[in-house]
Formats: sequence, structure tokens, C-alpha cells
Amino acid sequence: MQKINTQFISLSDIEKYLNSDISLDESAIQNIIKCREYLDAKMQEENKTYYGINTGFGSLCHVKISKEDIEQLQENLVLSHACGVGNEVPQEIVKVMLLLKIKNFVYGNSGISLDVVNRLIDFYNQGIYPVAYQLGSLGASGDLAPLAHLSLPLLNKGHVYLNGVKKAASELGFSPLKLQSKEGLALLNGTQFMNSYAVWCLLKIKRLIQWADIIASISLEAYDATLEPFTAQIHQIRNHQGQQDVAKNILEIVAGSEIAKRPKTQVQDPYSFRCIPQVHGATRDAVNHIEKIVEQEMNAVTDNPLVFPDDDMILSGGNFHGQPLAINLDFLAIAIAELANISERRIYLLIGGQRGLPPFLVQSAGLDSGFMIAQYTAASIVSKNKQLCTPASVDSIISSNGQEDHVSMGANAATKLYEVVQNTEFVLAIELLNAVQAIEFRRPAKSSSKIENIISAFREVIPFMEKDRIIHDDIMNSVKFLNEQKI
Repeated sequence: MQKINTQFISLSDIEKYLNSDISLDESAIQNIIKCREYLDAKMQEENKTYYGINTGFGSLCHVKISKEDIEQLQENLVLSHACGVGNEVPQEIVKVMLLLKIKNFVYGNSGISLDVVNRLIDFYNQGIYPVAYQLGSLGASGDLAPLAHLSLPLLNKGHVYLNGVKKAASELGFSPLKLQSKEGLALLNGTQFMNSYAVWCLLKIKRLIQWADIIASISLEAYDATLEPFTAQIHQIRNHQGQQDVAKNILEIVAGSEIAKRPKTQVQDPYSFRCIPQVHGATRDAVNHIEKIVEQEMNAVTDNPLVFPDDDMILSGGNFHGQPLAINLDFLAIAIAELANISERRIYLLIGGQRGLPPFLVQSAGLDSGFMIAQYTAASIVSKNKQLCTPASVDSIISSNGQEDHVSMGANAATKLYEVVQNTEFVLAIELLNAVQAIEFRRPAKSSSKIENIISAFREVIPFMEKDRIIHDDIMNSVKFLNEQKI
């Protein structure tokens, strides 16, 4: 059981939470109760107007709502904003959304009731994942549409997944909650949709960047490339940390290799081999920067309006605006796509019949096409990534009758990033498939112990290609290997 409170949660911490049940610690409970009681007291005051608490929303902010209609106002908000479309948000990301929404509430600035937070915790712990949709959020005024869908089951509306089975929320057996003043707005305002995609993608990327170095090292050996470009002095005088880390990592991976020690006839290797530290390293540096931004957002209150009981203030601002995430998620997509770009170039060189390797990595090229079309697949994927890397955050469309006149489009940046990450995994899996096939043609010479161990484990899943077979199956098994094999 992991306790949720106001203490900072890092990206590495969040994996512990995602693999455990959660509960509120006492300080979080008191923060939530104190804020709710303060807000209830303020609602008893006459002639006080607070945006979204006793007014309409967006351009309807000038419409005052009577005390009798405040609960209906909050329910109407959730219902009217649940207008997402497109593909469903993956359940693993919905789980992160629940966690980050709960975390947002423990600071005691949202006016949410303890009953609502506890119901969200029940959903989280019981594996009840509301059905939400990928399209509909502008990434400013929060992720309104997807968070509305996340909130529908609190009202016994909408649909959920339980144990992988989709069902109506009304079938769960929970009593519907009555939302009090501001609670609908507290649930819907926030950046938890786009930030949950960011969290999931970063966790995936942290593993992929390790694999990228390992796979590139196998390709280096298979292509009989020189290790001179990885010499530490080259990278020290440029002094980019990621570049230095990758160069050091590559040398450690290939340490002790017989193949690497053999004399090389070429003066230089193509950039896709020679510049691995510069390219992979730039991605690492970008990931490290963006990780800090995402962690900051994980531990932030992105609601509006915000309630400050100790200062006797209810303030309307713009913490819901997703620009800090939008810009960086576009950046992250570009950074991770470059791993796929350079990987595809190495695939192309490995199948080109150069340096003693047979064309398309089969002995009977002509009768057999070998890995010819796997490179087409990789090329198609990296081309798709380039389209997906067109920034979403440079766009803005006026909404809510001009009241919300600048939006981040961070949700679109987030869902595009998700595709880019999955696509990059496919390309790396294809490179691994090619590199392990190619290195077999260097036998009897051995590579390093680390690489030979990877090859042995890989061969337990995917055999050497003697003649043509269905490569789709090999690619999918290679993807599975990347996800399951201990690095």
C-alpha cells in the first residue's frame, strides 16, 4: 500500500504506485477536509460570486447560479463536457490519470470532498478504469472532455473496464455521488490527460533509450565498424552529458569483443554508426530535461479556481493551461523519433551486401528476399513519425465564444507522442532482428559477453533465418523481447 500525500513523487517513484494499491495519509485527508469546509462556509455568504462555483462556465461566466441549482450545475458540467470521440484511451494510461487526479487533490486547493477522492481511490485499487476518448481536449481550461469521461462513473454514468471487460458504470454497484459546489470543475480542470500520456511515454522511453544503445552496438559489430569514434576524448571536448554517456555505454557493451579487435580496412564509417553518441546522446539529454517538466506537473495543482483556506482566498487563474507540457511533448516526440531515424539507416546498411554481409542477410538472395521488406516497414514507420512530429503546440483555436482565446493543444501533442513511441519501438525491434541475423555471418568470431548473452536470449525466441518466412511474426516477437528481456 502506497500512501498519497503532498510529498514529491518522481518518475521512478510512480512505478511503485502503479504496481500497488494506494490510500491517503492523514495529512492529505486533513487538507481535503479543511478546504471543503472552508468552501462550504464561503457558500453561505450572500452576494459572493466565484467563477465556476456559483456561475456558468467559459463565456457564460457572467451567469449567476442560485444556491438551489449549484449541485445540478456541477452534474451538468460533467455531462455536457463528456463529448470525447475517437479511439479509447488505453487502460494503462487511464490508471495514471486516476493516480495523478488523486495526487492533484491532496494539496487541499480544489474544494473537492473526501467522498469523491475516496471513490476515485476505490476505482484505482479495484482496477476500475473509466472509458475516455483520445480526441476532444484543447489542452487549456484543462483536459475537459477526457476528464469528464473519467468522472462520469462517479455519477453511475458512462462506461468502465473491469478485469478487461467493458460494462456500464451503473453495473458496478456503487451509489452515485452528488457533486457539491465546484466539485465538477475540480474534476474536469487539470492537465492529467496529457500528463498521463507523458508519464507513460517517459517510462517506455527510458527503457527504449537503453535498448537503442545495445541494438546499435550489435549493429556496429555486425557491420564491422570501428570503435575509434567512441573514444572518450572526442566527447569530453564537446561536453554534452548525453553524448559522453552514450559513447561510454557503447564501449562498455562491446568490451572484450573479438570482432571489435580485428583490423579494420575502412577509414571511416557512415554517420549512422559514427555519430551514434551525438544522436542518441541528444535524445538522452532531451529526455532528462523533459522528465523534470513532467515531474513538476505530476506534483502540481492544475485546477481552477484555486482555494486557499489559510489566506481566505478563492482565486481564478490559468494553471490548467497545458503549454508547459505541450511544448515539451512536441520536443519529446522529435527526440525519440530520431532514435528511429538513425536506426532505420543502420538497417539499410546492414542489408546492403556490404563488408562481407550477403544481400538482405540471406545466403540465397534472389530465391529468398530475406530482410528486404523489413527495411520498407522501417522506412514507412519513420516517415509516419516525421508527420507525427509536426508540432501541435504551435496551433491555437479560439473557443468558448472568445473567452478561451489561446489554447495549448497539448492533448494532441500527447497522443501523437504515444504513437511515435510505439513506432520507434517497432523500428528498434526491426534493427535488432537484422543486427542479430547479420552478426551470425561474422562467425566464428565472437562479440562481447554482453552482446553474446543478448543474442543467445534472442535466439530462444527467434531462430536464424535460413530461408524466407513471415517476418511480421519475427518483428512482433522482437517487440515482445524488448519489453520482457532484462537489460
